[in-house]
Amino acid sequence: MIEILRNRRSVRSFEDSTIEEGKVKVLKEALVRSPSSRSLNPWEFILVRDRKILADLSGCKPHGASFLSGAPLAVAVLGDTRKSDTCIEDCSIAAITLQYAAESLGLSSCWCQIRLRSRGEGESAQEYVRRLLGIPEHFLVECVIAVGYAAEKGTPHGEAALDWQKIRD
Repeated sequence: MIEILRNRRSVRSFEDSTIEEGKVKVLKEALVRSPSSRSLNPWEFILVRDRKILADLSGCKPHGASFLSGAPLAVAVLGDTRKSDTCIEDCSIAAITLQYAAESLGLSSCWCQIRLRSRGEGESAQEYVRRLLGIPEHFLVECVIAVGYAAEKGTPHGEAALDWQKIRD
């Protein structure tokens, strides 16, 4: 696990190749095995592989979403606000679980924040994604995770770059 943490970097440029179904199946399993408060599992996930919908998703906000159009897979991470008061936290845990699982499979990923982001013109990114994917109002859209094979990947952060002063003991 520590090697995954050491090597994982956000990737915004993906190869034009599909992800093998066996790997997609493992990603799905990782999502539903994700821990949640009181085991309420208030999350749901929408996997998007359709190129047209991926292109439309990339327009969810003016900055920081364009990479979604080049990903072979995007996962919308949703929280059912009727099920739990910790669905934001549970969605965040599921999203990072997905990212670490992807890394373990030789895939790369990038988080696209949706909740509390504006699309502009009086519409939130969350409202846009809800409308595009047909998501009911009682679900919040925490994020969309792009997944694929990296076209280029940054150098891992060395130990010297770590901010050890954030830890108090």
